[in-house]
Amino acid sequence: MPLHLIFSRLRAIGPVTVGTGLERHGKRAYVAACGAPACGWSSDYETYAAAEIAARGHRCRVR
Repeated sequence: MPLHLIFSRLRAIGPVTVGTGLERHGKRAYVAACGAPACGWSSDYETYAAAEIAARGHRCRVR
């Protein structure tokens, strides 16, 4: 995923933030990323619902 994405819709679910934005070709992108220190988990999805489910199911190994 390119770093130049600008997210328009952010929602925090625990330590995970789900965001919606446009990628360089104008297609919508949905990203779920953990904000816990030293976790580093993130992933992109085709739908917002899939990103939300992943955010709810994410368990940090870093405590």
